[in-house]
Amino acid sequence: MERQKSTVRKILSEYGIYIVFLTIFAVLACLNSAFLTATNLINILKQAATVSVVAIGMTFALISGGLDLSAGSVIALAGVCSAKFGLPDGPFIAVPILVAVAVGAACGLVNGLVIAKGGVPPFIVTLGMSLAARGMALLVTNAMPVFGLSKEYVYLGSGKIGSIPVIVLVMFALLIIATAVLEKTKFGRHVYAVGGNELSAHVSGIRTDRVKIMTYVIVGIMTGLCGMLLAGRIQSGTPTMGEGYELDAIAGAVIGGVSTSGGVGKVYGAVIGSLLLAVISNGLDLLNVSAYYQQIIKGVIIVSAVLIDVKTKGTKK
Repeated sequence: MERQKSTVRKILSEYGIYIVFLTIFAVLACLNSAFLTATNLINILKQAATVSVVAIGMTFALISGGLDLSAGSVIALAGVCSAKFGLPDGPFIAVPILVAVAVGAACGLVNGLVIAKGGVPPFIVTLGMSLAARGMALLVTNAMPVFGLSKEYVYLGSGKIGSIPVIVLVMFALLIIATAVLEKTKFGRHVYAVGGNELSAHVSGIRTDRVKIMTYVIVGIMTGLCGMLLAGRIQSGTPTMGEGYELDAIAGAVIGGVSTSGGVGKVYGAVIGSLLLAVISNGLDLLNVSAYYQQIIKGVIIVSAVLIDVKTKGTKK
């Protein structure tokens, strides 16, 4: 009997997110016939893509034992800075892409240095960066959106290749790269080691400070790219965009099995978790559920996911 319980617990731990996803997907499909239309499914993927990009980066921070609350504000800062170089009379499209990456990476580098070298808790550092980055986004634009973006810029966020949105293809490409980095490289193994037990990792010769700094740089790069993609999707660089994205990204990662205690998780799990949130949000919209109730439901899901994480993974460290 005990062995059977252990087997069931292991199955739920590894495949629970997929079971929940398929169950909710089937229920919503039965409740509203419009849910399964190709147009709606593509819309769900577009909604999930930008959050998933941030969740991919957030997974690195969470696995290393960290946290980044500045992602939403950095999205805005990177987005507006990139948009200023993405006007029709601006430089080649590679320039705004590099600007978005550079701004995000710079913010991540500052976060990582203060956390790793200064010994300040990630919660405090990234909260401070959140305020600073949002302020800089408003300052750079004088609190006004950047309109009139070039066709090439808008294409990255709103264009399609066949029937698949470019933004979704970009997300999947980043997913493949991030998975390879975490699971196939020495750096990826070091990220898991630092998150599992930082002291042991340090004693074994891993340069823990460098690993932690790099994880925040990766979060920054993903966040910067998200800022550009989001600006292209809404066709303007808005200093108020990205609000709440950090919470959605953390929620998606935790729902997808990334432990808040560090050392456990997969990138594709974070993407599945983000997709699940998008499915729920879309399904509730189709069912005409009030946005107020949707916020309550999302909050319950997040707390439940963290509670399950603490109960099932928190004792592993």
